[in-house]
Amino acid sequence: MKLIGNYTSPYVRKISVILLEKGITFEFVNDNPWTSESTTPQYNPLGKVPALVTGDGQYWFDSPVIAEYLELLDIAPALIPRDPLAALQMRQIEALADGIMDAALVSVRERQRPPEQQSETELLRQREKISRSLTLLEQYVADKKLDAENISVATIAVACAVGYLNFRRVSPGWCVDRPHLVKLVEKLFERESFARTEPPTA
Repeated sequence: MKLIGNYTSPYVRKISVILLEKGITFEFVNDNPWTSESTTPQYNPLGKVPALVTGDGQYWFDSPVIAEYLELLDIAPALIPRDPLAALQMRQIEALADGIMDAALVSVRERQRPPEQQSETELLRQREKISRSLTLLEQYVADKKLDAENISVATIAVACAVGYLNFRRVSPGWCVDRPHLVKLVEKLFERESFARTEPPTA
């Protein structure tokens, strides 16, 4: 199995963590989809990472789809509930976390533009999205809908989203007044799967 991605993508990190948690052996192919030399379009016509290549040559792309595929392999631990409604509720939390990643990525790309071309309106819009989403996640943790002891696709996605906020310094101070969420992600970051997938600092 081959995972196409790069070390800084939170979506790629999510899939890497799932693979490690399930003990699935895989080859990581580091590729920057933003360059003209990228090989990612060979596996995903959208040119986005992650993409997964299976042993029989199938291509899977988009991190929720890859997570679903890996769950269908029926390899412990189970990260998505068998019950359809419980699974849907978990996937909605995953979607919320992925949305935080989306907003953070838009913010990062906007800040990479020349200062005179940056839109403060756009940056504010993304910060508000992130703030509202983090507040809801804080409530989910407080209500025991998310628990670090019960690792799942949802908790993995949440931790990857928060890790990306920290890595890219998006929404500094996000942890203020969100003690339950802070405790959740700190506990998850202690796991070997997260330690091994921490993005490079340089």
